[in-house]
Amino acid sequence: MSHPGQDYFRPLGDTGIRCHPLGFGCYRIAEGVGEHESSLREYLGRGGNLIDTSANYTDGRSESLVGKVLSGDRDSGAVVVTKAGYIQGQNMTLAQQQSFPEVVEYGEGIWHCIHPRFLETQLSASCRRLKRDRVDVFLLHNPEYYLSHQAHHHTPTPQDHQEFYRRIGQAFAFLEDQAKDGRIGWYGISSNNYGLSPSDPTMTSVQRCLRQAEGISSGHRFRVVQLPLNLYESGGALERNNDGLTALEFCRREGLGVLINRPLNAFSENRMFRLADFSGHGQGDAGPKDLELLVEPLRQLERSLVDRLKVPLLGGPDFGLAGLILQIAPQVRAASDWDWVVERYVAPPLQQWVQDCRKVCQGDSYWEEWQERYFQTIRTVLEDLERYSLSRQQKESDRIRSLLEECGYSRPQASLSQIAMSLLLNLQGVSCVLNGMRRVSYVQDAMGTPGLPPVDALSILQEFLRKRSAN
Repeated sequence: MSHPGQDYFRPLGDTGIRCHPLGFGCYRIAEGVGEHESSLREYLGRGGNLIDTSANYTDGRSESLVGKVLSGDRDSGAVVVTKAGYIQGQNMTLAQQQSFPEVVEYGEGIWHCIHPRFLETQLSASCRRLKRDRVDVFLLHNPEYYLSHQAHHHTPTPQDHQEFYRRIGQAFAFLEDQAKDGRIGWYGISSNNYGLSPSDPTMTSVQRCLRQAEGISSGHRFRVVQLPLNLYESGGALERNNDGLTALEFCRREGLGVLINRPLNAFSENRMFRLADFSGHGQGDAGPKDLELLVEPLRQLERSLVDRLKVPLLGGPDFGLAGLILQIAPQVRAASDWDWVVERYVAPPLQQWVQDCRKVCQGDSYWEEWQERYFQTIRTVLEDLERYSLSRQQKESDRIRSLLEECGYSRPQASLSQIAMSLLLNLQGVSCVLNGMRRVSYVQDAMGTPGLPPVDALSILQEFLRKRSAN
């Protein structure tokens, strides 16, 4: 298997770290899912070396998978980036028990905190799950929740921003101490708002974050930022919101490493655009027969349970979860809606059915083994369902490809996902583009991106924005 040598790698700002131009994004990656583990191993096997995770990704199971894979490969040279700030899942239980200071109670089931007391618990938990004494890069994860929460009540004021950056400085002081103790190498911030217009009251400024670090120590370890950047959210490359410079230009001038997230999941006009091909460029949409084939493994498992233990299926005879999915799926408009649909319409009846079955089958060895296979199959089917929904968006992908060609990017031999990532890799100041690669096929597609010919990415992004604005 061929992969680029170290001379292909890029500097992560002034950290001294050199990283592969494509990083393995671990959002929705979880320990216990075989394909996720295979995908991470495939990435490392192809020469990748930067892994981006977070304490809250799949409630810690993302970090656990990274720890499992890397603990068996001490010579991988992997650079591990993790993040902290979200209070969800097990962190919600922890926060309710310990009452951390300065918690932002943003919404039901989602709080946020960057106070040192909370960060200490997160760093310790991350090191334990990652099976490491030291994290290479530790980022505050979307601290702008404070500003967004204020915006729920009033337009954020200069005083709100002053408090926001005070909290950033307080967190940085804690992280400086952790760096001195050898628990982290470098630190920074992952913010979705670094690319917003200066007129947006929730915009976050790389410059003001840097000033907080400089106020703590001239030898500070604030050297990495992360932000979303893609065809539809190009503010990080185009919006001059840092001392007359864009976020990318400012970071390049100051020696800050830049990690790009969401290169393929673009949010615009209250919808998500998935920058990828699904059924093949120019091919037709997926239909009812494809959906039937997708749920067939689930249907077979459910029939086997009925045949063996005579338990009633969810929803009645010949229905089950497979039938529920066949009923719901045609009504789902966009792949981005699936998480909400599952949470509201699939999970509650499924949980109740499983509880009812346990009352009857608890202790039966066949039931115990069947349950394990069933939940693994559900995870696979739900991932396939997302792809099914996305495949119905191929016409939109073809339209985006045509628009890109009008803007000056003509690489018909490349997939749309490769084109979208290649544009970002050709922007000056980008250290690494993080891509979610839950499947081996995603890894294989993504790792072909750095080999594409260079393009004038900035001009293409500017023209793409102009054409979109004109329509």
